[in-house]
Amino acid sequence: MPSTHPRRKEQRKLYQSLGWELVIMAGTVMLAYYFEYTDTFNVHVQGFFCYDTTFTKPYMGPEETSAVPPVLLYAVVAGLPTLLITITETVLFLVQYTSKEFDRSEKTVATGDCCYLNPLVRRTFRFLGVYTFGLFTVDIFVNAGQVVTGNLAPYFLTVCKPNYTALGCQQALRYISHQEACTGNQDDILRARKTFPSKEAALSVYAALYLAMYVTCTFQARGTHLVKPVLSLGFMCLAFLTGLNRVAEYRNHWSDVIAGFIIGMAIATFLVVCVVHNFKGKLLLSEDSQVDQQPNTGMLSMGRVESPLEKYIASQVSSAVLCVQEE
Repeated sequence: MPSTHPRRKEQRKLYQSLGWELVIMAGTVMLAYYFEYTDTFNVHVQGFFCYDTTFTKPYMGPEETSAVPPVLLYAVVAGLPTLLITITETVLFLVQYTSKEFDRSEKTVATGDCCYLNPLVRRTFRFLGVYTFGLFTVDIFVNAGQVVTGNLAPYFLTVCKPNYTALGCQQALRYISHQEACTGNQDDILRARKTFPSKEAALSVYAALYLAMYVTCTFQARGTHLVKPVLSLGFMCLAFLTGLNRVAEYRNHWSDVIAGFIIGMAIATFLVVCVVHNFKGKLLLSEDSQVDQQPNTGMLSMGRVESPLEKYIASQVSSAVLCVQEE
């Protein structure tokens, strides 16, 4: 009976921790939803000068007609990391699981003092969960910037269709600040007021950098040193081309794309370095360490643990060092 009380206490702590994470995740998703699909946050109405050539570029049609439509972008941003991380973690775990150096007693990873999870499941859910959180965070940052600034798209005056005669635009330097100046389609006008920063650039570079850092930190390619750089630079190249396409189709200014790149790269770097710690694994506890562990040790104190992936990498590094020493 005395031993069950600490275990229940640790279970309670674990469930509380998971509950807070779910609440934070749900709040992030809801905030992104309100930014994206409701008019809860009004877009700042920015004025313009009559006949300003900066905003008279041709309108290339709705986003669905773009060379990188939203459906394709969201499918790649959501699907490619999920497939790559899941397949990679599965393969690396199976390689380590069948290795002779793998301790058969270490088939589970401790989560607190009460629950034990397969390290494959824990790592996969951890990396994908943090990635998903980052996606919604990028979306919130971008939408907040667009709502606050209300920067005009290069094609704004094309869809705005202002009546220059009624507005008294006999002089090109006249500044028009009231919203009623536009006579075009209201949906197109609203979309043209939300360009800074570029959401497409931010999401694409976030996904590309997260995957590039994942590949760099986890892949172990024998016989070649170019696999990881090629994959990483390939992901970054796709993100760069997405930003170029936004400028080429006059949907964003250069400043919009650069700001989107900065936001996406900053969030990806922060999450990889400070949250998932360069994709390092958690502790795998042997039977002795499980017995010796103090009952009041919480989930957050389980720091220095090696995953099967880390053991595999360490064994490869050790083998390489021995080979060099023998030579």
